[in-house]
Amino acid sequence: MNPELVYRSLLTPLTFIQRNAKVYSHKVAIIYQQKRFTYGEFTARINCLASGLRHSGLEKGDRVAFFCFNTPPMLEAHFAVPLAGGVLVAINTRLAPQEVAYILNDCGAKFLFVDTELANIIRPIQDSLETVKHIINISDIAEFAPLEGEDYEAFLQTGNPEPVSWVITDEMETISINYTSGTSGKPKGVMYSHRGAYINSLGEIIETTLTPDSVYLWTLPMFHCNGWCFTWAVTAIGGTHICLRKFNPSHVWKLIQQEGVTHLNAAPVILISLLNNRDCPPLLKTPLTITTAGAPPSPTLIAKISEIGAKIIHVYGLTEVYGPYTVGEYQADWQDLDITEKAKLLARQGVPYIGADGLRVVDANMHDVPADGQTMGEVVMQGNMVMTGYYNDAEATERAFRGGWFHSGDLAVMHPDGYIEIRDRMKDIIITSGENVSSIEVEQCLYRHEAVLECAVIAIPHPKRGEVPKAFVTLKEGVEITEQELIQFCRQHIAGFKCPTKIEFTNLPKTSTGKIQKYLLRAKEWVGFEKKVFGG
Repeated sequence: MNPELVYRSLLTPLTFIQRNAKVYSHKVAIIYQQKRFTYGEFTARINCLASGLRHSGLEKGDRVAFFCFNTPPMLEAHFAVPLAGGVLVAINTRLAPQEVAYILNDCGAKFLFVDTELANIIRPIQDSLETVKHIINISDIAEFAPLEGEDYEAFLQTGNPEPVSWVITDEMETISINYTSGTSGKPKGVMYSHRGAYINSLGEIIETTLTPDSVYLWTLPMFHCNGWCFTWAVTAIGGTHICLRKFNPSHVWKLIQQEGVTHLNAAPVILISLLNNRDCPPLLKTPLTITTAGAPPSPTLIAKISEIGAKIIHVYGLTEVYGPYTVGEYQADWQDLDITEKAKLLARQGVPYIGADGLRVVDANMHDVPADGQTMGEVVMQGNMVMTGYYNDAEATERAFRGGWFHSGDLAVMHPDGYIEIRDRMKDIIITSGENVSSIEVEQCLYRHEAVLECAVIAIPHPKRGEVPKAFVTLKEGVEITEQELIQFCRQHIAGFKCPTKIEFTNLPKTSTGKIQKYLLRAKEWVGFEKKVFGG
């Protein structure tokens, strides 16, 4: 047979919804409050949104931004936007107006879908949006005033529920751009391909044992790495999504019981709040699989979750690798270990995901470090589950892929059994409640205040959020300002979760060349803690 005549299907998550429209047409796909959508209805709404976008002028490659919570429109966008030929940009709902404006202008978004509860974040920046031509309001709660523009449900009516033809011709085309803070302080747009999203989704299904009977609860924001690609994975297997607008521990436990939730994903800080909630059961009545990342869970946390009867899966990754890239894979010969020893092994970052082609821990010369559990090196990755690059930033892309491997900036050891364990972080990223915060970005904000001479921001331990920013500030001579006044100044310019929780006025330790010695500041703050890192 002529190989040119062999049909090769593109690897894209669009095939998932196409299949389920036939296989699971009458099965419940989405549960949200009192609403339930079947896969047939879900697919029809996706087609309406996709054709509506095209009707409104979307051209192939146009960026479509969604600024909303974990509601059905956000889930629909993950299929409709690429189906229309666009690129999805899901924006962190916790960002400040200027941060949102930067992302919208940097990606060149043509369409902006906004939950009306977030409209007040858009209003002050609306005149500065350089490329947005269409604003569509998602009026999920009636009490919030919409922006000038169309209503989401009305916008769907401009489209057609009939199948929409694809326009993608290459599986390496960009399906989404996810913005993450980098060491430069400016957010960088991480580009995911259709192929990468497809392969990662299948990896999530296998590693977390999703089945068509699975009921997945959205405790993880869909804006974060496209919900670790579970937006596509749960759909691929024909599971049921339970959308959750806001996280509330008591409500989560209620949903777990009422709807028979089988899977959820969350950062350790969320799991701690669930375990400490008064409605937490002493023992679960039905199986529950919890996948956690964003900060390494402590062995104590893993043990407590195991005690209530839940299965916990610890994964590690970055926005640049579609979220999870490694997993603390459980081994049968750990069965006879006591729960504390077992938890210590599961707390390691682990081995590559199914679908993750390459994982190494290397020294400065790109040589593999010994697998002795002691020698530290940088974690580098390669393959289908690594971003195609940073949007509009060739220099940062080249720097990240030096030597042909993506450099994580995280320091780890390789254990004799092939499992990696993160020990420190090369880049000064603070991970608070699972969200990345650039220390440089916070420092740049502080430097904008006329009273600040010098400053340094580091992560300090926090019992609930894992770690939080703390600033060390040297004031200009003869100037006075209080800790709370400076924190309030930060709140006026950057998102609240990025702001320092504490500020210490002091002279900063420096090297002979004038470089601030952050490690000395960290050493003082982390006394008594086993690790000087909560996340990777």
